[in-house]
Amino acid sequence: MLPHGLWGAQARSIVGPVSDDVTPETTRNLEVLVYSDDRQVRQDVMLALGKRPARDLAEVSYSECATGPALIGLVDKGHFDLLILDGEATPVGGMGAARQLKDEIFNCPPILVLIARPQDAWLATWSRADAVASHPINAVLLADAVTGLLRPKMTTSSTVATA
Repeated sequence: MLPHGLWGAQARSIVGPVSDDVTPETTRNLEVLVYSDDRQVRQDVMLALGKRPARDLAEVSYSECATGPALIGLVDKGHFDLLILDGEATPVGGMGAARQLKDEIFNCPPILVLIARPQDAWLATWSRADAVASHPINAVLLADAVTGLLRPKMTTSSTVATA
């Protein structure tokens, strides 16, 4: 698997030219929490996204956790802009955790659930996930999904900062 930076350049050429003067609207890092009981899945996600999943986003800082209780504790304590949960994690799966977080956390951050099969997307709807991506990790598709969830956070952050 190639690092996102290599995929990103290739993907941008398919979508269209990207000007070099694009800069993030804010200097605050975006905080992303990656949950999976499998360290390799967590590493694959962070490698696929890199420091900046899109040129117009601020840099991303990652936190990782491998257990359901750690996930709940971190979300309770921290301010995250996005949660990426492995639907295949055991014993606490990402879909069940997503539903619990959406039910229990006021203003829960957006959640992306990693699913093993495209047919499992309906379960992600039940879990109230905001987006899904499939295993194995496809860097371009994951970055697109993450960017779609983080862009509104950038707009909100810059609006609050200038108000």
